[in-house]
Amino acid sequence: MRFGRAVAAAAMLAVVTACGSGGTTAEGGGGGKVGIDHPRADSDFWNSYIKYVPQMAGELKVDLMPATNSQNDVAKLVNNVQALVGQGAKVIVMAPQDTGAVATTLQQLENKKIPVVTVDTRPDKGNVYMVVRADNRAYGTKACEFLGEKLGGKGKVVQLQGSLGSINGRDRSEAFLDCMKSKFPGITVFSEPTEWEGTKAASMLQTRLEQNPDIKGIYMHAGGVHLAPTLQVLKQKGLLLPTDDPKHIFVISNDGIPQEFEAIRKGDIDATVSQPADLYAKYALFYAKAAAEGKTFKPGPTDHGSTIIELPNGLEDQLPAPLVTKENVDDQALWGNQVK
Repeated sequence: MRFGRAVAAAAMLAVVTACGSGGTTAEGGGGGKVGIDHPRADSDFWNSYIKYVPQMAGELKVDLMPATNSQNDVAKLVNNVQALVGQGAKVIVMAPQDTGAVATTLQQLENKKIPVVTVDTRPDKGNVYMVVRADNRAYGTKACEFLGEKLGGKGKVVQLQGSLGSINGRDRSEAFLDCMKSKFPGITVFSEPTEWEGTKAASMLQTRLEQNPDIKGIYMHAGGVHLAPTLQVLKQKGLLLPTDDPKHIFVISNDGIPQEFEAIRKGDIDATVSQPADLYAKYALFYAKAAAEGKTFKPGPTDHGSTIIELPNGLEDQLPAPLVTKENVDDQALWGNQVK
């Protein structure tokens, strides 16, 4: 993201004020309970994140309230947040899957002077204390470059999109398409909005393969919900083939869950971009605790390998998300290799 002059100037101070060891402390900070809502429990990625939360809360000594789960339903998210506030939450951590529908809730929390940290998703409107997220446009670009190179710049690919009501779905999709248009104009892209649902992904992929049996690449926005149905469809069609087979379909995903790593080792898929579930949990709670203590941050590099950027409605800590292939899939530093 490009910074204006004011942001660039602020970034020069970030080594002091935006490091993971702490920010600038404002008047009146005193700590307090942190309420957290998990977005869903039907995804391997989110289930991994959920498991990391209490571990990180213990390490960071966060006064964490019992978690709620909004089950991918914005109405439940609103109700859960109201309940957490009623029970004394001084900071809220959430991961709204519909990033356009939480503006009113964010405004209500701001009116009550309750800071909000969002994880994985960036609300379209409404002020946030910090967004803990990776650069989702980079996900789409990495997937495009991987498939474009593997296909030699020619052929057909399917993009199994998440929800376009989510900033993540839009960022990944738009970046993938922009990259294909500029770098690989000889590749035809079929984009399928799955709403983060595995059954829709399977149905859409099945139809596309029937209509276009010469498809050579697949980009899955979320391995946590897309991996199993995609592999099932490919297996049914006899298309789970070695890389050196002319009929091999190159597949790249997003998430970095253990199941994707195993699929890479088997040769069923070729790559994924590892979303840091462990770091999402760690830094969501780190910033929640900092918010409760009245600390503030500025744009610029952090001491944990990321960069804080300025948004129209707050700040975003963009955590690193590496590309994983057969060459580095066994790297023990990847969180997907640490989950038991």
